[in-house]
Amino acid sequence: MIDFTIKKANFVISFADINEFRNYMSNKANGVAQICVAGRSNVGKSSFINMLANNKKLAFSSATPGRTRLINLFSFNDDEFLLSDLPGYGYSKASKEATAEFQKLTEEYFYDNENLKRAFVLVDIRHDPSEKDKQLLTFLHHFRIPFTVFATKADKISKPQIAKHVQNLANHLKIGRDNIIPVSATTKLNLDKVLKIISELLV
Repeated sequence: MIDFTIKKANFVISFADINEFRNYMSNKANGVAQICVAGRSNVGKSSFINMLANNKKLAFSSATPGRTRLINLFSFNDDEFLLSDLPGYGYSKASKEATAEFQKLTEEYFYDNENLKRAFVLVDIRHDPSEKDKQLLTFLHHFRIPFTVFATKADKISKPQIAKHVQNLANHLKIGRDNIIPVSATTKLNLDKVLKIISELLV
């Protein structure tokens, strides 16, 4: 049982330019802990954020997957920590220029971001991870950025199948199965574990 709770969450601002993001952080949020949420388009990033906030309307899913090309910033518990929703990747209909644009924005987000405490990487529990998922973990490993993998949409498969699917993801991503936490925004499966991780990052 943990004492940490999310009492308040609100959308702050969106950024299309990394310099605007850095200027905002240095002027308005200097020293505030950050967590980011990253994953492919349609993996359930908005639903994950809404689950944390206990507010289904906080983060909006685009009707067209892959359309979000911005860093969307949310404040939790009056700036106890900030959560950055990074652009989704892997949408097949996105142009090469658009894909390169938000991949560059995402990579630049990680550089020299000393207040970033952890990356939350979301993968769909039902499917093998994509090459982009693997590349992201390689990138995070290389730059020594701590991360936790959350397997979303666990309510879409039967409970007896969850462990099997987690092991499959672990095999593909070459990480321990205990490093992957199955979650569901619908049933709030393992929300307590997510909150525990956040509370430990803020100590």
